[in-house]
Amino acid sequence: MGDSRSSGDRHLFLVARKPRFGLPTACPSCLPVYLYLKLANADFSVEFDSSFPDSDHIPYVEYGESVALNNEKGGVIELLKEEAILDLNAKHTSLAIPDLVSTKAMVSSWLYEAILYELWIAIGGDVARNIYFSDLPWPIGKILHWKKIYDVKKLLGVTKVNCEERELEIYKKANEAYEALSLKLGDQVFFFDNRPTDVDALFLGHALFVLHALPETSELRSNLLKHDNLVKYAEHLKAELQLDSTPSSTQPSSSSKDASTSSAPRRKPSSGWGAKPNPKPKKEKTEEEKKFRRRAKYFLATQLVAVLVFLSLMGVPGDSEMDDEDAVDYDEE
Repeated sequence: MGDSRSSGDRHLFLVARKPRFGLPTACPSCLPVYLYLKLANADFSVEFDSSFPDSDHIPYVEYGESVALNNEKGGVIELLKEEAILDLNAKHTSLAIPDLVSTKAMVSSWLYEAILYELWIAIGGDVARNIYFSDLPWPIGKILHWKKIYDVKKLLGVTKVNCEERELEIYKKANEAYEALSLKLGDQVFFFDNRPTDVDALFLGHALFVLHALPETSELRSNLLKHDNLVKYAEHLKAELQLDSTPSSTQPSSSSKDASTSSAPRRKPSSGWGAKPNPKPKKEKTEEEKKFRRRAKYFLATQLVAVLVFLSLMGVPGDSEMDDEDAVDYDEE
């Protein structure tokens, strides 16, 4: 379907969060990366990792001895393009690039913020818990969820004073993005020249998550449903890419494997996708595996320490912007 010009017979490994809601991965950050690989006709397998539910390095793509992490250099898709591993935009004319870049910026900012707001603040906790914390012991999952809500409010600049104003602003921008995208798409199969780009991967991931993961009470979902061509676009590509079932190339979920083998990338994180490093002696590789094993072993302990520090900071007098009542609404769920 797309241009996989640089992938050749190279096999990629995508590590993502688990499937839910009839989607190959329910994580709104992982789904666009999965779709980018599918649109590019890449040769890849999927593994699911639930060992670090609050980590921003997932999703990541392993290739040879290198790892492209979500929190490095603009994310996985940008690194795949930058190092000419997979670039869906390569065959588009230079005249289309400025429009493509601006459209991508709108999806990556306005719609990304809207997803964060809906998932962690607006709709309650069931959806987020199913995606991120369902494999953890109940108390730890509950506290990590609480901490994540606090972090998202801080990131979006939502406080008890301005919450209504920020909500209106976030939904207004999301609606403007939907209107612009609906006009841009028209009756085309893809947004640009009837050929897939990274914009298609990003928006398709957003739209499928909104339509299938968010509840009917979601304002974002209601607003997206007003644009028939965007809904038809998402459902058509969902069927075309055969996304109705768990990926056939999926490896066993990390919840069923030893935590030491799934809690960290199996290969060394790299600042780029350059030439593969020289093979390491077997002894050195074993030491690296031991290092990952030790990290996994103490994961719960470090998370508990982080939670205790977080709770102590939340209790400091004078923090008027985010109090306990504003930070979490578990009693209402």
